[in-house]
Amino acid sequence: MTQRTKLQKPEWLKIKLTTGEPYQEIKQMMRTKTLHSVCEEARCPNIFECWANRTATFMILGDICTRACRFCAVKTGMPTELDLQEPERVAEAAEQMGLQHCVVTSVARDDLQDGGATIFAETIKAIRRKMPLCSVEVLIPDFLGNEEALRIVMDAKPDILNHNIETVKRLSDRVRAKAKYPRSMELLQRAKAMNPNIPTKSSIMLGLGETREEVLQAMDDLRAVDCNILTLGQYLQPSSNHLDVVRYVHPDEFKQFKQDGLDRGFSHVESAPFVRSSYHAHEQVKSAEARTTTV
Repeated sequence: MTQRTKLQKPEWLKIKLTTGEPYQEIKQMMRTKTLHSVCEEARCPNIFECWANRTATFMILGDICTRACRFCAVKTGMPTELDLQEPERVAEAAEQMGLQHCVVTSVARDDLQDGGATIFAETIKAIRRKMPLCSVEVLIPDFLGNEEALRIVMDAKPDILNHNIETVKRLSDRVRAKAKYPRSMELLQRAKAMNPNIPTKSSIMLGLGETREEVLQAMDDLRAVDCNILTLGQYLQPSSNHLDVVRYVHPDEFKQFKQDGLDRGFSHVESAPFVRSSYHAHEQVKSAEARTTTV
């Protein structure tokens, strides 16, 4: 057997650990309300910063995913959890945190007929009842291409509909489980057709072996379905069982990709090594709105 050589992390990939009072408060709240966050389940490198600033991305529909994507740290298996009271608890937590912008995502629930779309919709409605001025962003799976499931979410009128393509077309089948690059593009296109006024958003991980030309092509594909917001970040291997990092992308390259995206017409591009789909999500919304009004 050949020994895999691990790349050394560069200096720019250092995380500042902040575990003060706000961090501990949010951690305790998640436990007492039996809620999950993608911050913890996916081992997000920004958890310390975000929780210290009283922001979190709620992960609904349990913490067990029916898929086993080779980049993701979330547990895989057959879910047993379907809590119809979860939307209310998420809304209560968002109210307790005083959020202005709430991000809600989920595991993939291919075991459910609607993929969990109804719980997404009820969560949006519950947050709006508690906090009418809070904007709501949902990061959804592909629902296996179920158009009616997507319509359930869109009819609840989230402020942003987010669905990540994760990587470039050539690498998609190797990186993602069950999700297909063309189906993701179709979902974003359908969402825009259902309600052109709801901004759509997607995300790409870099460092998995993609070329610059492939990243630019993915940007073009997203703009072809009128995707409005794009985030790009460095892929970090969660464990030795996941895909290796092929290379660490320099911050200067991320800056160039940001400009490439803006040149292509995205209303906002967040691009840096530690950027994740919901990182600085509220700031992304404000920046996108400002750019849209000035273009």
